[in-house]
Amino acid sequence: MSTFVLVPGFWLGAWAWREVTERLRADGHTAYPLTLTGLADREHLGGPATGLDTHIDDIVNTIVHEDLREVVLVAHSGAGGPVTGAADRVPGRIAKVVYLDSGPLADGQSQLDFYPPKGREFVSSRLTDGWRYGPPSWQEQAALGASPAGIPEDAKPGIAARMTPQPYGTLTQPLRLSGTGAAPPKALVTCSFPLDQVKAMIATGHPLFAALAGPEWELHALPTGHWPMFSRPSDTACLLGSL
Repeated sequence: MSTFVLVPGFWLGAWAWREVTERLRADGHTAYPLTLTGLADREHLGGPATGLDTHIDDIVNTIVHEDLREVVLVAHSGAGGPVTGAADRVPGRIAKVVYLDSGPLADGQSQLDFYPPKGREFVSSRLTDGWRYGPPSWQEQAALGASPAGIPEDAKPGIAARMTPQPYGTLTQPLRLSGTGAAPPKALVTCSFPLDQVKAMIATGHPLFAALAGPEWELHALPTGHWPMFSRPSDTACLLGSL
């Protein structure tokens, strides 16, 4: 049995993992779904200074203070940055890093570096108070490449109502890695991109996928939209449990 630390993507909290967590625990695993600073039930703790390092600290502090070992650290979507940073800081406690329709940041990169000019303009248009990036509508999400395919229509309003603004500093602060520990095994679970397409982009050295060519990587597919914890929660838990 494994110990999972589940980190949600932008605008989400631990609540997003509820069905996945229930299935993992029913199967005998230990699961810690996280809410990062400034989001969901911790929304009131965020501020203009909340950045990528804040979210890395959230993950590291959970692992250290719960004295977790052999952790399977799971990143959904925009959680790829803080999860990569956390694995770098406590490599001896990490058994595997899993990127669920997500991916790692490289040293010196920020999440915003991956956004095209129109994407950056969109983010700027959704800022309030200079630091809160409000959640897009489902239609806007789809246009940005985050397909809601598979989410039941009657579930979408409730999910959207629970989303909270993302601290902007988590998009703009570059990741700084020490690189002092051995890299743990990694897995990509692609949901909204066909696995064959991902493999082809790795083979051609595409800048967003070239890092996945290393021997520490394994590749898996869970075909659905960008939000598998909502569209295929049981299958998501089963796949995670099998890694």
